[in-house]
Amino acid sequence: MFLDVSQLVVRYPGLARPAVDGVTLGLRAGDIGVLIGPSGCGKTTLLRAVAGLEPVHAGEIRLGGEVVGQAGASVPPEQRRVGMVFQDYALFPHLDVGHNIAFGLHGMPKAQRRARVAEVLDLVGLQGIEQRFPHELSGGQQQRVALARALAPRPRLLLLDEPFSNLDVDLRERLAHEVRAILKAAGATALFVTHDQLEAFAIGDLIGVMHEGRLHQWDDAYTLYHRPATRFVADFIGHGVFAPATLREVNGQVMVQTPLGELADVAECPLPCAFAGGQCDVLLRADDIVHDDDAPVKAQIVRKAFRGSEFLYTLQLKTGETVMAHVPSHHDHKVGEWIGIRAEVDHVVTFNRACPVNNRELCQMPCQHGPGVPLQPVLASKQAAAPANTG
Repeated sequence: MFLDVSQLVVRYPGLARPAVDGVTLGLRAGDIGVLIGPSGCGKTTLLRAVAGLEPVHAGEIRLGGEVVGQAGASVPPEQRRVGMVFQDYALFPHLDVGHNIAFGLHGMPKAQRRARVAEVLDLVGLQGIEQRFPHELSGGQQQRVALARALAPRPRLLLLDEPFSNLDVDLRERLAHEVRAILKAAGATALFVTHDQLEAFAIGDLIGVMHEGRLHQWDDAYTLYHRPATRFVADFIGHGVFAPATLREVNGQVMVQTPLGELADVAECPLPCAFAGGQCDVLLRADDIVHDDDAPVKAQIVRKAFRGSEFLYTLQLKTGETVMAHVPSHHDHKVGEWIGIRAEVDHVVTFNRACPVNNRELCQMPCQHGPGVPLQPVLASKQAAAPANTG
């Protein structure tokens, strides 16, 4: 791994809980990692520790095989060759674009500095604007100038802290794709912080979901969505609900009985843990629920949100459970109306029913199963000491 963070702990004075608590993650050279999570979860603190701006209390940070941060010893930020792009861009208003970008190129001959400024401006699609000032640029242009300035010294690692948060939604989505293309063209390794899931999905090769200082999962976007490792990840990523279910084995096949009927496809997504009496919760995402007037299961619309091409319906079953469904926008039903629904679940994800969504401890243990194999919990090394049914 080019960036290797191992069991990292960062504490702030006066706080009982670490801001970053035992985080382990890795990035290969040229990969883009993204940290997401609610405000105060520790993602920016982690970024600042990698930059050398926060001291490490335990664990270590390696960059290109070199230990740059550990308890009691830290390579200064200016020696780590790490570039940073901030939320407010931090451009110098009294300097033109060319001088802003050249600011970190002091040791380079003047002709080479000029050539490098032109090179990175070309990379970010802003050729020929060297003599313009920041106030003469749009927000998107200022963001790309900030990116060009960070890339100009050829840093080993680029860190971006919510760089699009001051931009409007449409521009943010477009810039996320553009920045990914720019970073890939530059061959840059980058770690990016955002609170926006769509932004994370657009830019990241690997995405980490953090909560209360813990990294719950470090994976690609598809796996985060379809195979969440904890209840928090399942609840935080996408639209979905947890419905009560009963697990049973029939002729060597695991079946999951839900309020919407029986689900049988559990092969692709291992069950997170073995459940007492087969009682568990199953994750039902909005795209798992299909509107079908002929379906035997009926649900009442209790809330609807228009999304342009579709509605997001919140539905209540006769048994009291709530589910959500994406429905094409030409199916415009009224709140209070009953409609038919059925489940089409490609990835069955189940969790211990006793486990609260926001529990600080990881909410389940991995579980192996297969035809003719009883459900058996398999303890990961980090969780080996945890009781099986405490969540």
